[in-house]
Amino acid sequence: MLLSVKRSTLLIIDLQERLAPAVHDLKRVLANVKILLAAARALEVPVLASEQYPKGLGPTLPEISSLLTPPGTPQPVVEKTHFSCLAEPGFAEFLAPAPRDQIVLAGIEAHVCVLQTALDFKAMGRDVFVVADACSSRTQANAEMAYQRMRKNDIDVVSTEMVVFEWLHQAGNPSFKSLSALIR
Repeated sequence: MLLSVKRSTLLIIDLQERLAPAVHDLKRVLANVKILLAAARALEVPVLASEQYPKGLGPTLPEISSLLTPPGTPQPVVEKTHFSCLAEPGFAEFLAPAPRDQIVLAGIEAHVCVLQTALDFKAMGRDVFVVADACSSRTQANAEMAYQRMRKNDIDVVSTEMVVFEWLHQAGNPSFKSLSALIR
């Protein structure tokens, strides 16, 4: 099944100041999350973000939080202590303004919060797409095990380019030129 801008919500998981520096290949993750955020904004895909225990792990990285919403609009960030976003009381209500059945996940850590959130969304009946090159863990081995488990549970493991070009749908899309330039 292809991703659709009309059916998708992008969820950025726990890209926080004190957690991010320990993550394998953080530079790649951040570059791809920025591309996803640019595409979501250009194509009007709703964006949500989570922060795992921000008192201990700090807020979302400034370079990411500044891209979550247009300037002057409230930040769509949910604080949580549960590893799965969906286990956090109130998260479902936070998601309600964007009742879409395709959930695109990016962030850290792939084998904990991303995995548990993906499994819970799948159990809800949502189509779940985990953007592997926009996710990571402290070790590459943990991330790879998470992707294997996701695939076994019928969760699509995709790349940033796959998401962007499926959202664009065609070269004639008005955003094609600007978004394809981000990938080169």
